[in-house]
Amino acid sequence: MKKFFTFSFALIAALVVQARIITVTVTDTRYQTITGFGAACCDGAMCPFGNDTQPVKLLYGPTSDIGLNIMRMEISPNFIGDIVVPEWGNWDSPYDWKGSLPSAKIVKQRGGIVFGTPWSPPGEYKTNGTAQGGNAEDQGNQRGELRTDCYDKFFLWLNTFLEYMKSNGVDVDAVSIQNEPDWWVSYSGCLYTPQQQLNLVKNYAYLLDRETYNGVRLISAEPLGFDPNYSNLLLQNETARDQIDIIAGHLYGHPPLGNMKSAAVLAAQYGKEVWMTEHSVSDNIQNRLPNWHEQLLFAEELNECMLAGCTAYIYWYMRAHWAFVGTGESQYNPGNTKNKLLPRAYVMSHFSKHVTGSTRLEAKASASTGTNAAFETSAYIKGDSLIVMAIDTTANGQNLKIKLPYKVKSGTHIVSTGNDALVQQSTIDISEPIDELLVEKPARSLNTYIFIIDQGSAAIKNFTQPVFEMPKTYYDLGGRRLSSPRGLCIERRADGASRKVYIDN
Repeated sequence: MKKFFTFSFALIAALVVQARIITVTVTDTRYQTITGFGAACCDGAMCPFGNDTQPVKLLYGPTSDIGLNIMRMEISPNFIGDIVVPEWGNWDSPYDWKGSLPSAKIVKQRGGIVFGTPWSPPGEYKTNGTAQGGNAEDQGNQRGELRTDCYDKFFLWLNTFLEYMKSNGVDVDAVSIQNEPDWWVSYSGCLYTPQQQLNLVKNYAYLLDRETYNGVRLISAEPLGFDPNYSNLLLQNETARDQIDIIAGHLYGHPPLGNMKSAAVLAAQYGKEVWMTEHSVSDNIQNRLPNWHEQLLFAEELNECMLAGCTAYIYWYMRAHWAFVGTGESQYNPGNTKNKLLPRAYVMSHFSKHVTGSTRLEAKASASTGTNAAFETSAYIKGDSLIVMAIDTTANGQNLKIKLPYKVKSGTHIVSTGNDALVQQSTIDISEPIDELLVEKPARSLNTYIFIIDQGSAAIKNFTQPVFEMPKTYYDLGGRRLSSPRGLCIERRADGASRKVYIDN
């Protein structure tokens, strides 16, 4: 009888250990290539940093701790035509092109991408005569829309923004049609229906001067909840499709695996990038910084965006008590020191430092996954590296069995487990090339496992090292998008670089 109980207890213990193992199987099925991660150069109520460039210095560039590479800025409607920008600190409105310049210069110097978004065209172009959206009693509740007789002026106005930035040392990589065209607001805003956006792009986007401004790319309007009707209507029209390079949207009220995933289907079919250009997570927290569970939910949002087909993720403010850099506001202390990195920045670094430039691979888990699931995973390949992300919000640590498509010869584990251990790195012991291994995954943790492919392994004799080039688009010398490039044309890479090439086909 004693032996029977001993055997039973041993069996139960073995089953418990086995139950705590989650298996992640990675295949060589490939999806989108990731352009990068970033944030908006805004502070407080849309007031740019101006000469305070410490946030971008902390956050941007491959040698920074965080590794962001995309910066969003507002295209203000206040200065048009000959552009006379007031001296610093002496303007009537907080909206100003000059305010983003110092930060944009640093981002570009560090190899990053900068793009601009209009919150509104100039008021004189609109039905309500003001840059405001019109949703206020003192504005007569008149919907602010772009007047049809001003459609031909819109892209010429964007050209003036591009000229201003270029003349001040910044080549802007992309411009958007409109911030949240489906959200009727009392602040700066402009409404477009999907059909109105289509009419604007189809008939007038050719006026965007791509040749003069370094092959600048055009981003679709950025709807509040990533409504796919906006991007789908553009992509279903051949003329508009040839003008649009990137479809974009925000996640307010709609998680990544909903509208954005739906919009990404048609975008992938036509080789378009998918950018999530604004969202703030936990920004309603009063008088405190986000707790660690809320930081893990942010990590899951990043992960779900990748699973949805996203190629770039741009957070809202880069400096806020619920963002990446502290503001110094006393009501959010302790921990909210001005211009010091916050925990959310280190969460972002798992993706921005390691996933940027990679191609997503298929990853299947034995545990249930989905929006805000207790366990989530994703996988990527970049050069000779295989990258596996694992996020666990539960209180129990579990071992992770990882099955890889190729044998690997070495590995590194980067883990974040809370404010006292935001980024810890250790070596994964691999004595000989292997394609299946057991690794640790602590409780309530964000994990990045990076493995180096063993190119000499028999398991990958037929493996052809992929060429990880940035996606390219082509334009004629007049700035019109070419579906079949031929002769002398402009070649534009996803990272913003462009050059004149001759293609003989």
